[in-house]
Amino acid sequence: MIVVAGEALIDLVPGGTSGSTPGSTTPPGPSAGGELPALLPRRGGGPYNTAMALARLGSPTAFCSRVSTDSFGEALLSGLRADGVDTALVQRGPEPTTLAVASIGADGSAGYGFYVQGTADRLFELPGALPDGVTALSLGTCSLVLEPGASAYEALLRREAGRGVFTALDPNIRTGLIADADAYRARFRGWLPDVGLLKLSVEDAAWLAGSDEPDTAIREWLAAGPAAVVLTHGGDGMSVRCQDGTGCAVPGEPVEIVDTIGAGDTVNAALLHRLAAHGALSASALAKLDEAAWRDVLGFAARAAALTCSRAGAEPPYAAELD
Repeated sequence: MIVVAGEALIDLVPGGTSGSTPGSTTPPGPSAGGELPALLPRRGGGPYNTAMALARLGSPTAFCSRVSTDSFGEALLSGLRADGVDTALVQRGPEPTTLAVASIGADGSAGYGFYVQGTADRLFELPGALPDGVTALSLGTCSLVLEPGASAYEALLRREAGRGVFTALDPNIRTGLIADADAYRARFRGWLPDVGLLKLSVEDAAWLAGSDEPDTAIREWLAAGPAAVVLTHGGDGMSVRCQDGTGCAVPGEPVEIVDTIGAGDTVNAALLHRLAAHGALSASALAKLDEAAWRDVLGFAARAAALTCSRAGAEPPYAAELD
């Protein structure tokens, strides 16, 4: 079983202006006529989307988080259960659900503004021992920024890595939530000895490195712990760099983009699912993957992400769609 730990929230996505056709990708903001944009609630959050995508691909998956008892929280849990995600590790609380207001650019890229004060997910506490048979732990996004929950997720990462569980990290940077960039970068570097696979976008890599040319930083990150770093390059595909200096890249899959919401989360899931198929959910096994195996893993993830981008919101594909 793969455990995904982190936030579950509600994305408020553009649905056009009041009285417009549902499903429009008009960005938030008054229309020419001064109408307010219609925002449609959608289940989301990077870890939540990753858990859903893993389950849809056929990987036994559990979600570990703290979710509100409000109606949004109930909808979030219902969505996970509908796809077969185990929710036994989910903590509950009466605080409201975190909201993320999405804006969609002309190219389908998504930006977010967050409402996080006093919300349920940031009060996550370190759980007891994870179930027997856990093969991997995936973490990332807002959950590693917002205290006090961030420290609990960090403790979970260190504890599980220490007992030999394979760990995957997607920082998925949301700069609007990070009050002190240098402090967060230092904290990120402190996680790396406990990370088996680091996945991030080229934009996030540049931000974390503090440079538009992050190659030196990536080599330093690899030396600190991860067996491999996977970089996503948007429509240009993705690449991997390994500790031994090897690597490869695959092109993106041509697709008519509706929006990119959930694409990176789908990549997280597809990587873990395909690595499991190669028997590579360990740092030692990951280090032994040859170029052909990596091309298979990356190509699978690229196809899965393309399907997510072809439809509105975070709607990862099912296994049958990729066969």
